[in-house]
Amino acid sequence: MKNWLLIAVGVVLVLVGALWALQGLGYVGGSFMSGAKEWFAIGLVVAIAGLALAVPALRRQLRTPKN
Repeated sequence: MKNWLLIAVGVVLVLVGALWALQGLGYVGGSFMSGAKEWFAIGLVVAIAGLALAVPALRRQLRTPKN
């Protein structure tokens, strides 16, 4: 799998996870997730998974010599 694809998927996971976590804490309203603490935990796990996916791929991308 290409590094740029892993980076893109990781960034999307971080953004979605952050949104879910903020909804779980009640900072973002308008959803059944608003104020539900379990969505904070789910969002946190998803955001961390996105970081775990994107950061190593970004490091590999930056380390790869350009031809």
